[in-house]
Amino acid sequence: MNYIQKNRKNILLISAGVIILAGLLIWLLQDKAYTSDDMVATVYPNSITVGEAVKFEDNTTFGKERKWIFADGYETTDNKGAHIFNKPGYYQISLIVDNKYTKTFPILVSAAVASSDSLQAVSTTIDAPSQAMQLENVLFRAVSSDAKIYSWSFGESGNIDAKDKVSTYAFTKPGSYVVTLYTDIDEEPIIHQIKILPSYPAEELQEIAAVEPTKEDIINKINDDFRYHLQQIANGKDFNFHYYYLLRTYLCNKNNISVAANDKNVSFYYYCTGLQFDKNNIIQEVTTTVDTGQNCVTKVEVKQSKE
Repeated sequence: MNYIQKNRKNILLISAGVIILAGLLIWLLQDKAYTSDDMVATVYPNSITVGEAVKFEDNTTFGKERKWIFADGYETTDNKGAHIFNKPGYYQISLIVDNKYTKTFPILVSAAVASSDSLQAVSTTIDAPSQAMQLENVLFRAVSSDAKIYSWSFGESGNIDAKDKVSTYAFTKPGSYVVTLYTDIDEEPIIHQIKILPSYPAEELQEIAAVEPTKEDIINKINDDFRYHLQQIANGKDFNFHYYYLLRTYLCNKNNISVAANDKNVSFYYYCTGLQFDKNNIIQEVTTTVDTGQNCVTKVEVKQSKE
């Protein structure tokens, strides 16, 4: 008898054991409890501008069905590919496997920056009240994205009274005044009319020296105005109006100015975009840092909380 014939029984037992062990191993692998953490997928880059493509790929080893959801109405079952968002915003891309496991990827889509050749010149405007009280410190703000030189004549002295982008003036006498602003980019002067009401009855009116506003007074007015427009964005109001108002009025059109919100530092654009989608925020306080010429805000600190 040869070796196989002598050990046939043992060989059959060993073969049967191997088959049973392999089947048990396969059953254990099929019965493994997976979680979303076991999913292997990538989405990149996580920050793009409108018109740029975000790429996605799923390398998950389990699951029979998968679906990508892009939060702008687009969905696909492709394993990998690319997608372009048509509007700026903060999006959550989701990958769903077997309608059971989900993994999300946050994507920030910024507005496309227009080239200098495509930008149209916008005339400077004056942001100021149409009525104020005698001896009140009235804030006048030039709204311009390109002007570098500002000359204000508030119509009372007949001279140039200030040369800052943001200026204050206290009228010593009641009446109607024409405020004139000259810049280095506007061919014609910018005009604003304001009516000054008397602070006291005429029979009691005495000549009182106007008090020059302090730098702290000006900064406080800027902080209050900044806080107001951020709160409007948080309340879901017109994003573009309030965002571009702050950008052009205070930030000299620089959307990468640092914003420190509750100890987190992000760019101004990123902060405002997140504020638009993260509802129920209360802007409690805003503190701005202004350059020495008081032409641009260079840093913003925000204290906020949830309702």
